[in-house]
Amino acid sequence: MAFLKTDNFKGIRTKGIIAVIVIAAVSYGLFFYLQNITESNIRNSLFAQQEQRQSDSTKAISNHINSDFDSIISRLQGLANSIYLQQGDLSSNKTNELMKEIFVPLSTSIGVDRLAILNENGKSVNALAIKGERIFTGTNFSVRSWIRQTKSTLAPVFSGGYEGADDKLRVALTYPIVNRETGKYMGLVAALVQTVEFFQHYGNIYNINSQYLAVLDSNSIQLIHPVKRFVGTSFFGSYTQQLTGHNAVLNNLIRTVMSGKPDSAVYDFINGQRLNTGYPIFEGGRPAFSVFVITPTSTVFSQIDNVIFTERIEMFSLLAGITVAVAIVILLLSKWSQSLEREVKERTKQLDESNLHLEDVKQKLELHNKAQQEFINVAAHELRTPIQPILSATDVLLPKATDPHQRDLLAITARNARRLQRLSDNILDVTRIESGTLDLIKERFDLIPEIKGVIKDIQSQNPAAREIQITFSNYDNLKSPVNINADRIRIYQVISNLLTNSIKFTNDGGPISISVEKKKSRWYLKRRKKVL
Repeated sequence: MAFLKTDNFKGIRTKGIIAVIVIAAVSYGLFFYLQNITESNIRNSLFAQQEQRQSDSTKAISNHINSDFDSIISRLQGLANSIYLQQGDLSSNKTNELMKEIFVPLSTSIGVDRLAILNENGKSVNALAIKGERIFTGTNFSVRSWIRQTKSTLAPVFSGGYEGADDKLRVALTYPIVNRETGKYMGLVAALVQTVEFFQHYGNIYNINSQYLAVLDSNSIQLIHPVKRFVGTSFFGSYTQQLTGHNAVLNNLIRTVMSGKPDSAVYDFINGQRLNTGYPIFEGGRPAFSVFVITPTSTVFSQIDNVIFTERIEMFSLLAGITVAVAIVILLLSKWSQSLEREVKERTKQLDESNLHLEDVKQKLELHNKAQQEFINVAAHELRTPIQPILSATDVLLPKATDPHQRDLLAITARNARRLQRLSDNILDVTRIESGTLDLIKERFDLIPEIKGVIKDIQSQNPAAREIQITFSNYDNLKSPVNINADRIRIYQVISNLLTNSIKFTNDGGPISISVEKKKSRWYLKRRKKVL
C-alpha cells in the first residue's frame, strides 16, 4: 500500500489553495463585469418601461381632459336647446335659473368659472361667475375670434388661450343657439375656464423639479407651465425658444403632437435631461390642445438606481456569504490537511516498521518452506528406496508360495507397498509443482490402450474392482485410434484416479461404463474458416 510523500502533499495543498484563490478572483471579476452589463440592461429596460407608463399616463390625462370638455359641451348643448333659449328668452329669471342648474356642477366638479349667454351680436345678456369673479353682463365680446367662429360655423368651438379683462388666461367652450325650426342664429352659450384652475386637477403644474404637466393650444400658446413666464406665450416664439436653446428634439416633439400624433422624446434641457411624452386632444376631428407630461430623468433614474442598488446589495450579500463559506471551507480543509499530514507521517512510520517486520517474517517463512520442501523431497526419496525391493521380493515369492495363508500375506504386503509407492510419487509431484520443477513429457499415443490398461491394472490390484462390472466402448464404435499429445504417465494417473473414485463410490456392484468421444476443437474450426 502506497502513501503520498509529505512534500508532495504540501505541494498539492498549496496548489489547491492558490487555485481556489485564483478561481475566486476570476469569479469576482467576471461577476462585476456581468453585473455592470446586467445593471445597464436593467436600467435601459426600466427606463423603457417608465417611458411606456408615462405615455399611457399622458394618454389617460388627455382622455380625461377631453371627457371633461365633452361634458361641458354636452351641458352647453342642453342649455342652447332648452325651450327658453329656443324661444329667444336669453335673459329672463327662468333662463337664469336654468343656467344655475348647469353652472353649479360645472364649477364645482370641472372648474368652469363663468357661464355666459351672448346674443347674435356678441353682447353678453346673461352671465354667472364663481364667487369673487366679475360678471361682464352688457359687455360686447364680438371681437373675440371664438365668438365669430361660432357664429360662422354654427358648431361648437374650443378657443385657444386668451387673457380676459382680469388678465387671467382662459379658454372658452361655446355652443351656438340656433332655432331648430327656422335655423336662425340667435347667439351662443359659453363656458369659460381658467387654465391654471382647470388643469391643476390633472397633474403637477407648479414644481419643475418633478414630473409636471404642460398644455398648448392649437396656436402653440402655453396654457400652463411651472415656469410662469412661459404661460400665455407661444412655444415657438423667440422668448421660449431662446430659453430652451432652440432645442431641435423638443421642437420636433411639439410639432408632431400638435399635428395630432402622440410622441415621446428624451432631450437635454437647461437644468437637466427630460423625458417628455405628448398626446393630442381633438375637437371636431382637429387637434385643439396638446397635453405633455415632462419628467426629469434624474427622478426616473433615481427610482431605477434604488431598484438596482437593492438588487446589488442582495447580490453582494449572497456573494459575501458564499465567500465567507468558501473561506471557512478552505480553513477547515487546511486544518484537516494538516491533521491528515500528521496522520500520514505516523502511518508511514508504522508502515515502514511493519514492512521491516513482514520482510523478516517473509525471509523466515521462505527458509521454513525451503527446509520443509527439502525434507519432504528427501523423505519421499528415502521412502521409495525400501519400497522397490519389497515389491521385487513379493513379485518373486508370490508365484512360488503354495500355502494360501502365505499367498494372502504376500498379496497384502505387495498391495500396501504399491500404495506407499503411489503416495511417495504424489508427494514428489506436489513438491515439484510447488517449486515449479514439474516437467511434462509429451508424446503422441493412442488413448484407448491406456484406458484398457488402467482397467486391467485396477482390477488386478483392487479386490473391490473385481466385483464391479467395468465396461469400455469407443464412441460410435470408432475403430480408428484416438491419438493425443500428452504426458502418458500423467494421463494414466488421471484415468486411474477417476476410475478408483468411481469404484469407491459405486454401490451394489456397479456397473461402471467408460466411453471415448472425438470432438473437433474450436481453434481448429476457426483456423479452417480463415483458410477457406
